[in-house]
Amino acid sequence: MKVEIWSDVMCPFCYIGKRRFEAALEKSAHKDEIEIEWKSFQLNPDMVTDPSINIDQYLADKKGWSLEQAKEMNAHVTGMAAEAGLTYNFDKAVVANSFKAHRFTHLAKKHGLGDAAEEQLFKAYFTDGRNTDDINTLIELGTAIGLDSSEIKQTLESDAFAEEVRFDVYESQQLGIRGVPFFVLDRKYGVSGAQAVPVFEETIEKAFTEWQQANPKLDVIQGESCGPDGNC
Repeated sequence: MKVEIWSDVMCPFCYIGKRRFEAALEKSAHKDEIEIEWKSFQLNPDMVTDPSINIDQYLADKKGWSLEQAKEMNAHVTGMAAEAGLTYNFDKAVVANSFKAHRFTHLAKKHGLGDAAEEQLFKAYFTDGRNTDDINTLIELGTAIGLDSSEIKQTLESDAFAEEVRFDVYESQQLGIRGVPFFVLDRKYGVSGAQAVPVFEETIEKAFTEWQQANPKLDVIQGESCGPDGNC
């Protein structure tokens, strides 16, 4: 069964949602039969990358809040992250457009490393204060999970995977997704937000049971045969 997750690198609830979903999935007896696919969503496509801007000030300006309100909000989210075992350092966070990071994720997904790429990006943004719009940073993150540095550089210096990112955004619009994280299970059930672990557990089991009923396993009668490894 496939679970698609629409997410943005700069969304603090997306990292928390990832951890809560993972905790629920780990408890499932069917975890090895569930495929995770990350999808792109941009909360602010027009954001201009500017490492000189403090994230609290950026949030205050964007939302029309006072600086103190922005700090209180980020402190609250930091507490939620800590409960999920994550460390958020908003004082180090870099204001960065996420389009390049999404293209990077699509490259990783091509190599079966989509989930690993998302983990690297979230940690880089929220914990380590890295600029996730910087090619050298993305090369470093990519090589850490086994991607080829020259392929990353070539990809990000071109417009490769731009259409894939745009199509993910288009798909989200067709599904009525207005915010992230958003989890779609077997294209039948949607879970919006960083829900509590039991909510994910219940939805995973419900979706999987229905998927399993619609996709029964074959009853195989074993006999002499040859396999692709040459053994007969």
